[in-house]
Amino acid sequence: MSRVRGFPEHGELVVCTVKNVKNFGAFVTLDEYDDKEGFVHVRDVASGWVKYIRDFVREGQKIVCKVLGVDSTKGHIDLSLKSVNEHQKREKIQQWKNEKKAEKLVEIIAERMSISVDDAYDMFGNELLEVYETLYGAFESVVSYPEEFLEDFSGEWIDTFIEVAKENVAPPTVQIDAILEMTSSAPNGMELVKNALLKALEAAEDGGVEITCVGCPKYRIVVSAGEYKEAEETMKRISDCAIKDLVANGGTAVLKRESK
Repeated sequence: MSRVRGFPEHGELVVCTVKNVKNFGAFVTLDEYDDKEGFVHVRDVASGWVKYIRDFVREGQKIVCKVLGVDSTKGHIDLSLKSVNEHQKREKIQQWKNEKKAEKLVEIIAERMSISVDDAYDMFGNELLEVYETLYGAFESVVSYPEEFLEDFSGEWIDTFIEVAKENVAPPTVQIDAILEMTSSAPNGMELVKNALLKALEAAEDGGVEITCVGCPKYRIVVSAGEYKEAEETMKRISDCAIKDLVANGGTAVLKRESK
């Protein structure tokens, strides 16, 4: 069940289900807002002229729209499909899926505690929503930083919440990458490059690092970590290690960050 009430805000991205498509626009329901009805005018379906609206939307389709306007007194919600790019769409859909999963986890917690789902929200769900804005964010937080979570929350629900979180939610990760260009004119140049890369992997300490050749002399370094600061520190440590080792043996090396 959805725990979001009321109406969405102007500019918000919302997940919708297309219910009825007409030549002049599409009627949709907002999945996160108790299936309130919204409308996407044909001019807001796609950039340019839309000859056949069903080339862009069809009944039963899940779409992500941007809220253009809300009239809560009349229950009108105007939406735009064309204002949402592919990146925004992917992120919003993933967020929506995560939140649906989190709602299922609350149901599991309620079942294990032999209480109703409504009681579970009254006991901890609503408070977590206020603090984290999303339930899934609360589950990720307790998995990543359990000690901090225990400092902020208490109650008979805590142990079951942590148990269910650890069983079903992986800690969030971020990923950064860069290209390390390494050359050596020495007879054993390839061996020197290989050794420098091996030392870089050793410097990674906690893992989360992958180095692959993308065509000599370029090597891609991918670092995964719990947060960007940690990933950046690891990237600097391992790249500095590889560069220092190869340069000390007469080679050249430079780290290049790819522009996004």
